[in-house]
Amino acid sequence: MTSPSHSEGTSTLPPPPTNGQVPPELPKPQAKPGHTRISGIRTALIAGTAGLIVVLIFIIQNTQTVNISFLGAHLRLSLAVALFLAAITGALLMAAAGTARITELRRIMRRNRNKAQAG
Repeated sequence: MTSPSHSEGTSTLPPPPTNGQVPPELPKPQAKPGHTRISGIRTALIAGTAGLIVVLIFIIQNTQTVNISFLGAHLRLSLAVALFLAAITGALLMAAAGTARITELRRIMRRNRNKAQAG
C-alpha cells in the first residue's frame, strides 16, 4: 500500500477559480495582544516591589551609625538611611532637570505652532 504524497491535492488552500473571479479572502490569523497600560502598570508594580525589597535588605544590612556634617548641620544616621536619602535627593534633582527640559521643549513647540498659524 502506498501513502498519498502531498502533491496529490491534499492542500488546505481552495482551488484557483476557473471563471476569472477573485477567491474569497481567507481569515487572517489573530495577532498577539499588544502592550496595554494595565500591563505596563503591572510590570512597573512588580519592578517597584522588587526594588523596595532590595532597598529593605540594604537598610537591614547597613545599620552602623555615621556622622554627617553638611552646611553647618551635624547628624548621626545609619549608613543605609544616609545613602538612601542621598539617592532620593539625586533622583529628585534629575526629575527637576527633566521637567525643566520638557517644559522648555513644549514652550518652543507652542511658539513654532503659533508662528505657523499666524503666518
